[in-house]
Amino acid sequence: MAVAPRGSGSNSSPLGASSLDPSSRLPCSVPPPYATPSSPMMRLSRWLRSVGVFLLPAPCWVPPERWLGPLPRPSLMYRGSVLGAWHSARCWCQAWTEEPRTLYSSLRMNGDHKLDVYDREKQNFLQHFPQIVKVLTEDDTKCPDTGDAVARLREVLEYNAIGGKYQRGLTVLVTLQALVEPKKLDADSLQRALTVGWCVELLQAFFLVADDIMDAALTRRGKTCWYQKPGIGLDAVNDAFLLEACVYRLLKFYCREQPYYLNLIELFLQTSYQTEIGQTLDLITAPQGNVDLGRFTEKRYKSIVRYKAAFYTFYLPVAAAMYMAGIDGEEEHSSAKKILLEIGEFFQIQDDYLDLFGDPSVTGKIGTDIQDNKCSWLVVQCLLRASPEQRQILQENYGQKEAEKVARVKLLYEDLDLPAVFEQYEKASYSRLVALIEQCAPTLPAAIFLGLVHKIYKRKK
Repeated sequence: MAVAPRGSGSNSSPLGASSLDPSSRLPCSVPPPYATPSSPMMRLSRWLRSVGVFLLPAPCWVPPERWLGPLPRPSLMYRGSVLGAWHSARCWCQAWTEEPRTLYSSLRMNGDHKLDVYDREKQNFLQHFPQIVKVLTEDDTKCPDTGDAVARLREVLEYNAIGGKYQRGLTVLVTLQALVEPKKLDADSLQRALTVGWCVELLQAFFLVADDIMDAALTRRGKTCWYQKPGIGLDAVNDAFLLEACVYRLLKFYCREQPYYLNLIELFLQTSYQTEIGQTLDLITAPQGNVDLGRFTEKRYKSIVRYKAAFYTFYLPVAAAMYMAGIDGEEEHSSAKKILLEIGEFFQIQDDYLDLFGDPSVTGKIGTDIQDNKCSWLVVQCLLRASPEQRQILQENYGQKEAEKVARVKLLYEDLDLPAVFEQYEKASYSRLVALIEQCAPTLPAAIFLGLVHKIYKRKK
């Protein structure tokens, strides 16, 4: 379940090149990373950077940690200490004046590991998986009537839940840690956060197993798709149902006595529905054997992306952590959703781009969007730029399985310079997302959202 990215050119559409022009879409107080030295925005940039010089080295007026004793440490934590303003100012000065990768590196060099917390928590997350499998299979193994079915469930879990990047699941843990003071996060709270993170991963596994069948995909995460394995076939449909059922069994086992249990149940159910609606939009927009290029509009593409990927990839894990932290207000969730759905669109456009132009040895899958007649970002951008002759070439070759026809479509994309279009889109989207985070996240730690943006910017898989 994914989409692809790339864009540039003279078209003025929302995803077109001109819409990516920083001067047309972004407030001038947030210069794009690629602004030229002569631009007016660069003068502001230099001023911000001079402020950053004052902030970055942890000036003498910031008390050493050992002096703070039991007092709260400087942090970006929700409702945290006033000293967190120093970190926030440093973060924003750099976010507005540096390339994202430079910002990421400098934050690490200056001792702020907030954005690297995913790497630090990954081992704990993986170590919790055997406990997840044990809870889901141990009790049922005592019943001789279902023993072989439970053994199958174990195999399904171990093959389909392992091997990804785990960013969705880790986001639950990382976000909760950013919202709740460490002294209030006991071992049980952390275990529940790890479990809810795995619920997100299992929900994704359910989606992916089903999606691979519908797309007739060959590989996933560097392995043969589950349904393609000998002896599996369409039995994988039931295996997908098992994965979904495991989500609610885990939530009941670990969270039933918690005040946020009902919120989590409703969140997962609503997200499943939204994702399935997105999949329906995807399927009916590109029916097999019927290539209708007129269906591939920007409006339809955005709807598919929002429902099929953005809700479950970004809003679900952050919203789950917010509920677990006791944040259930409509305003906070609305602000978070606005940011996260935009990040989700950015992510899915990258996915569409990597489907064709990514390295399968890195992405772990062989892209089939062209063969599957998908409404991807690349084909939408192609149609916005194609001449009548080029549109005819696309009509004759898109949605076809033959390798030479797939190659012809890829050549057409390259002739239209869609790789450069995507590069421009990616840079402009970074600046736009930074501005959106500043505008919409006044009551939540900006680091939560910036961390997600940095994790996916310039990704290769």
